[in-house]
Amino acid sequence: MLYKSAADWRNAPEKRIMLFGMSGLGKTHISNLLREGKGWFHYSVDYRIGTRYMGEHIADNFKREAMKVPLLAELLKSDSVYIQSNITFDNLAPLSTYLGKPGDPAKGGLLFAEYLHRQDLHRAAEAAALLDTAHFVERAQNLYGYENFICDTSGSICEIVDPADKNDPVLSALADNVLMVWIEGSDAHTQELVQRFDRAPKPMCYNADFLTKAWADYSAETSQPEDKVDPDAFVRWTYARALAHRQPRYRAMADNWGITVQADDIARVETEADMIDLIAKALP
Repeated sequence: MLYKSAADWRNAPEKRIMLFGMSGLGKTHISNLLREGKGWFHYSVDYRIGTRYMGEHIADNFKREAMKVPLLAELLKSDSVYIQSNITFDNLAPLSTYLGKPGDPAKGGLLFAEYLHRQDLHRAAEAAALLDTAHFVERAQNLYGYENFICDTSGSICEIVDPADKNDPVLSALADNVLMVWIEGSDAHTQELVQRFDRAPKPMCYNADFLTKAWADYSAETSQPEDKVDPDAFVRWTYARALAHRQPRYRAMADNWGITVQADDIARVETEADMIDLIAKALP
């Protein structure tokens, strides 16, 4: 690990961390808190995915929908209007909208083959964005003068790495540049996340094997053809299974590559000093 002990961490002139874990447990909250304190550079992996690697796909999807409207189609063809996403750190809706959900087109669903294609694009983009971390560590310091750095990852990071492989290229590159910190939730947190997702189901990126099996199992259970599947019903059915699938992968990442802090402790962090203390307690 980048810091071998609590003393190493406290005494380091450059503090560089990466937060990972389930979405909704405080990664972006802590990142925003540290960034607003003026001493930390905030690198958002999701923002990088949605701008550098998926931006053209997202914009083309908007244009594809606009082309269905004759007036907008004519304006687009004559370069009279400009369509682009307005993705921000706090609004990643353009990225999730592009990722979409499989099922009935009349309910906004995608054909499963197209859904798999977009999942593949996202996984490749996420790996590339994670590998860009080293570049942004250097850029933050040399261009902007930030000594401290926080990488805010997507909840799907565990889907694109092999935490048991000591030579995993993404994790190896990250380990050279940041301390990986897992925010571990409790069973109560998981239940709360499931309930929150049930109220507002959102697109997610999944491991390819997990997703293919989930789709096959759901199709067998419901006996519905793919163009009749309710997209929201499928992602609701899948979400709790996805959390159970991810938990041991997160744990292996923390055990083999980083440290663990508890979500309840993260929720009590109010200052930079609180976060420094929390990480120090998790180190030897």
